Amino acid sequence: MTALVLDQVSRWFGNVVAVNDVTMRIGPGVTGLLGPNGAGKSTLIHMMGGFLAPSSGSVTLGDVPVWRNEQIYRDLGLVPEREDMYDVLTGWEFVLANAQLHKLPDPDGAARRALETVEMTPAQDREMRTYSKGMKQRVKMATAMVHDPAVLLLDEPFNGMDPRQRLQLMELLDRLGDEGRTVLFSSHILEEVEQIAGRIEVMVSGRHAASGDFREIRRLMTQRPHQYTIRSDSDRVLASALMTQPSVSGVELSRDGAAAGGTGQGGAQLAVQVTDHAAFVHALPELAAAQGVRLLEVRPSDESLESVFSYLVER
Repeated sequence: MTALVLDQVSRWFGNVVAVNDVTMRIGPGVTGLLGPNGAGKSTLIHMMGGFLAPSSGSVTLGDVPVWRNEQIYRDLGLVPEREDMYDVLTGWEFVLANAQLHKLPDPDGAARRALETVEMTPAQDREMRTYSKGMKQRVKMATAMVHDPAVLLLDEPFNGMDPRQRLQLMELLDRLGDEGRTVLFSSHILEEVEQIAGRIEVMVSGRHAASGDFREIRRLMTQRPHQYTIRSDSDRVLASALMTQPSVSGVELSRDGAAAGGTGQGGAQLAVQVTDHAAFVHALPELAAAQGVRLLEVRPSDESLESVFSYLVER
């Protein structure tokens, strides 16, 4: 039971549609659920975790319905976004209680391993009311992992973490994905998703806007201009030749210091806007060779997830 499948799932609250006709499959590995605040990410995770019934459609884990099926929690762990916790308990007591609720054969050992995994052993005997937000997030992660589930649902797990804690959690999620677990985490912070998610599901205004890795998503958006940065040994010659190409909509030549002559020295470069990615990639080497220009560097300059996300929101 490692694949979560959503089939035409919608959820509305009165006249407000929070999730609208979403179909997706979340399989083994690390998947990032990306979207701005209010995009429907938490509602979607609540339905995946069996805490909220779909208004229409179905959510299944390993072909078994999730809603009103307590048996799925043997295979599923959840880190909710809400910060409400039993603050009078210590971290150890909280994680141990979850191990006992799962009726594990060795609850003490399971709790100890979970706390070690999230590096909370030094603070395990402190009451949780003394924890920082980042520490509470790590204890919630320990409770989600204490029964060694095949599927983990994490709602904004990096909230409140300092840079060191974030790096530790990223490394942990990478490791869990490599082990073949299904890990889904939501975030509105683009760098988090881009760095660790092998696959991305994008939610915008309650709808499933795109699916794939961020490069695949962008390549599917044929209407969106692509930006490239190019360095060569003869920028002006190449710029003139590029402007004759139907796949190129704009070329800007940098002029700084020793690069003012456009010879490609001293950091000069071309900023090229492309309307047809495939045609441009095919034509550029032939064009440079025909003009006797040596290409020094060709790289996409808008390849970050932020540029893809901004485009999806604007749509």
